[in-house]
Formats: sequence, C-alpha cells, structure tokens
Amino acid sequence: MRNMMRNMFLALGIALLAAATTGTAEAALPAPATAPVAAVSPGGDAIVGIAAPVTVTFAAPVGNRARAERAIHVNAAAPAPVAGSFAWRNDHQVVWTPTGFLPANTHFTVSAGPAHTDFTTNSGTRAEGNISAHTFTVYVPGQSARTMSASMGKPAHPTPTGTFSVLEKDRTIIFDSRTIGIPLSSPEGYYLKGEYAERLTWSGVFVHSAPWSVGQQGHSNVSHGCINLSPSDAAWYYNNVSMGDPVTIN
Repeated sequence: MRNMMRNMFLALGIALLAAATTGTAEAALPAPATAPVAAVSPGGDAIVGIAAPVTVTFAAPVGNRARAERAIHVNAAAPAPVAGSFAWRNDHQVVWTPTGFLPANTHFTVSAGPAHTDFTTNSGTRAEGNISAHTFTVYVPGQSARTMSASMGKPAHPTPTGTFSVLEKDRTIIFDSRTIGIPLSSPEGYYLKGEYAERLTWSGVFVHSAPWSVGQQGHSNVSHGCINLSPSDAAWYYNNVSMGDPVTIN
C-alpha cells in the first residue's frame, strides 16, 4: 500500500510539473510579429490617378496577414479613412485597392506600421474601352473627350471587362506569348517589340501601339486580350496618362 501511494504521488507530481512547464512555455511564446516593411508605393509625393492602388512590400514572408492588413491605413488629408480592400500578390506583398475612385486633387497619407509615405491624386483622367464598338475614349479634365479606333481581344482571347488601374508605363516593351501560356511555336505565338504600353493587369493586358492591326482597329477584335491603338493614338495616350488612372472596359 505504501509503494502504491508513493507511485501515485510521483505520477501526480510528474503530471503537475509537465502541465506547469507546458503552460510556462506557451505563455512565453511572443505573438507572431509582422515582417518589416521594405517599400510602400505610391510615395514620395507622387501624383497618381484616382484609381491608384497602394502596394506594401514586406522584407520577409508574412504569416499573419490579417494583422499586417490592420496596420495599413490610407487617409485623405482631411484626415479621413478611405474605404478599400486588400489582395495578396504573394507572401511578401499586399495591394490595397480603393472602393470606387479616390477624390481628385487630394493629398493622401499612408502608414504601414512604422513606415509612412504620401501621394496626391491628379484631376481625374480616365478612359473607357468599348469592345463591341471597337473604340477607346479618354477623358482628360478640361479637354474634349478623345475617341480612338481600337481592336481588342479576339473570341479565343477576350479582353477582360471591368475597371482597371494603370499599373506600369513602358515606352518600349517586349511582348512574348510565352508569358500568357502560348508557345512561340504555336500559330498564335508571338515575340515582338511594343511601344507606348500601359499595363492594366499583371496577367498581361496592356493598352499599346499596334501598327500591325491598324486595318482592324475600329472594325474587329483581333488581339490576344490587349487594347490595340494606332501608333499616333497610343503615343498621345502615353503622354497624357498617369500611373493609377482608371480604364473601364465594357
């Protein structure tokens, strides 16, 4: 009986020690920290369009995405928070997109944890592409609307509809069908130099100069999803568009 009682107390002591040790270890674990911010754009007093997204790039993979999002704030100069939504491009980078358009000619501040930057919206330049009418119309405040003939995506490669933001501008660029999954050996394959290009999606939709489709512009859709313009129209748009300007396709 004495041995039995001793064994019971020994087992109880070991269990209590294990529980205490486990509890202490769990209490000592710090809450997962958000990785340091490596970059925020737009910034540096940039002037951007009214659909400009805010991109926050972290120095390391982010495990707790909800916590990282809660640390990001976009405010108008008033100050007032601006409605928007988050989408993660990868484990290092999140993009905040405004709900609707940002107010024109307004200063904004952005904070992402300890990182701070700011930007200002322009007067509200925007564009609209009409797939069935084969037109691309640009509205620059203070100027008459400019409607240009365009050719958009063929049935096998339709141009996506919706509102997009100009993400990049390239005076010259290489268009390679392999980036959208079409081998160069395919009858649909291509590898060519483009000019006056504005990126609308990271999947490869651009507005750009397309001298090879001038005959179809205004009449039929023959592209692989991009918005084809004549060289002169594409150059004009390139010189009048800003990063973050909205382009609505319908």
